[in-house]
Parts: sequence; C-alpha cells; structure tokens
Amino acid sequence: MFSLHGGRKDLKIGLELTKYPTVRRAILYERLRGNKVRCLVCERRCVIPEGGFGFCRTRVNIDGDLYTVVYGNLSAIESRPIEIKPFFHFWPGSTAITFSTWSCNFTCPWCQNWSLSKCAPPIPGNYVPPEKVVEEAIRNGDEGTCVSFNEPTLLFEYSLDVFKLARERGLYNTYVSNGYMTEDALKMLRNTGLDAINIDVKGTKEQVLKYCGADVDKVWRNARLAKEMGLHVEIIVLVVTGVNDDENSIREIIERHLKEVGPYTPIHFNRYYPAYEYHEPPTRIEVLDFAYRLARREGIAYVYVGNVPGHPGEHTYCPNCGELLIKRWHYTIVKYRLTEGKRCPRCGTEIHIVGKYVNKARLLV
Repeated sequence: MFSLHGGRKDLKIGLELTKYPTVRRAILYERLRGNKVRCLVCERRCVIPEGGFGFCRTRVNIDGDLYTVVYGNLSAIESRPIEIKPFFHFWPGSTAITFSTWSCNFTCPWCQNWSLSKCAPPIPGNYVPPEKVVEEAIRNGDEGTCVSFNEPTLLFEYSLDVFKLARERGLYNTYVSNGYMTEDALKMLRNTGLDAINIDVKGTKEQVLKYCGADVDKVWRNARLAKEMGLHVEIIVLVVTGVNDDENSIREIIERHLKEVGPYTPIHFNRYYPAYEYHEPPTRIEVLDFAYRLARREGIAYVYVGNVPGHPGEHTYCPNCGELLIKRWHYTIVKYRLTEGKRCPRCGTEIHIVGKYVNKARLLV
C-alpha cells in the first residue's frame, strides 16, 4: 500500500482504488521487471515503479499494471465555437462539446490554463460517463466534440470511448494538443474517430526542451503523421516574449512548417499574455505582423494572427487573388463568402476547408 500524492490525502494506492469508475486499466503500456511499467501514451514514456505516478500525475502503477485515474474525471464540460480552439478551416461556424481533465505532460511556465494543467487530478473525482458527453452535445445542437483546456492525451482511454460513440451519432471529434503522444496513441485515436487535431508548437528545438521539457521533433513528426493519416491539422504558435519572438525563431518555425505539413496547412501566430510563472509583457503586435507577413511571403497559404480582436490577420483570404473570403471578429464569423464548392467567388480557386459552414446565428433567428 502506498500513500497518494495529490488528490485526497487519506487515499491509499492499491487494488481497492480500482473500484472507482474514474480509475481504469490503461491500454498502452508494457510491464517491466520489478513490477515496474512503462507508459506508452506520450513520448515521455515514463517508467513507473509500483505505487508511483507518471510525470503527468494521471497514471499510476497498481500492483504492476498501469491505470489512468482520470477516466471521465472531468474538470470542465461546455459547448464552445470551433473557431475558439482555434480551428479556422474545419467545420466553420460549428460548435463542439468541449471537455478536459487536470494536469499536463509539459512544463510551460506561461500556461494560460494553469489552474487546470498545473493541478494533480482529484481522486476519485466526479465521474462523467462517455454517453453523457455525447448526449450533452446532441442536446446542445453541437456538431462535434473537442478535448481541450488541458492536454487531451491525458484523457486517452476516455477519448477513444467518447469518439466511438460520437461518430456513431454523426459528430466529428477533435483534439487541441501539444502533439506529444506516441505514434501508437495517435493511430488509435484516428482509428476510433479523431477527425482533426490542432497542434501547439511551442518554439524551436532548444526552446521546447528548455521551457517544456520535450522534444519538438516528435511534435512535428506527429503533425506530419496526422496529415498522412488523413486528419485535418492546424498549427498554433504562441509567440512568447523573450522566448520565440525573435526573427530567427520565427523563420525556423515557418521553414519547419513548410517541410513537415506543407503550404496548405493553416498556421496561427497567437499573442501571448503573462500567466502562471512567466510575466514578460504581452507579445508586441509588430512581432505578430512580421510573422504573418513572413509566413505568407514564404508560401504558407493560410496564415492567421490570434488573440488580437479586430486584427486583419483574423480573416481568411484567397491565396491566389487576395479576396476576403471569411471575415471574423475574434472567434465569430461575420461574413462567409465561399461558394458551395468551397471556392473563391472571384477567381474560382479551391479553398481548403473540411466540413460545411454552419451559420449558428441564422439557426437562432
């Protein structure tokens, strides 16, 4: 028997913990000598001794087997616009039932959702069955699901069950992720119903290692694999003051984007604001403008500036003639001008959009 660090202090780690519905045997792991296990969900591949937790604090070794303690252990669940993720080229105008748990497998000191990502999950927590998430989406009139707020990979097993049910009901499924899952985990998500993934690239190789404790090569590998699997992919770059806001870093990220996911994968340069343990000033607008212009000049077709309401970089333009096609205010679509065939009405160029436009404002009238 072992004492639990995090959650209820009186809870002990042993087989009796498995009586809770939020504690389920993990799917991706291997047993090692000495009753240790190796987690195979994310690329940390933690080796966990009996009674111990992995880096993310959501996986525990109980008697030589790996268990998740966050199956349906949700920190939030609500309907949100798909543009807020942001997905700008996937089911525009739609909404997704969005849910999360606690903790993270990265160490970013500027985390905007630190109240969730920096907390160990409560055990047993409040269990929400997968069926309830899907039923809530149907009641809301949502078109899909999204695992977000904290790193969705920590809800891996739960995601598989939600996605399967959601697909049976005609809903799409999405992830807003740091992209650090293993190849096997990504393949299982795709095979069970993942349709789109938004991957947050934190910076260059050195920056991601220093601030996030991770290998950005694996993040870009997963972005490339997701594209090859037929998933819709959008890349997010939070441009952080004093970290990745210099010209060389921005150039390197743009070059890597073109190499790994190509010119038609959208990229969002988002403004950072001070949060958690990082208190440098917000990203200067001229830095975001530079990133936006450079990415377009280098050949990325769909480039955006985020977290700056009213910026012209919020809109979608035709990459051929420059026509304004989708006008946005923050995360709201104000005007949608694509033809039914998803083409520019001026020059006829095909615009890479997955799914159909959903005019929620019209539906509410």
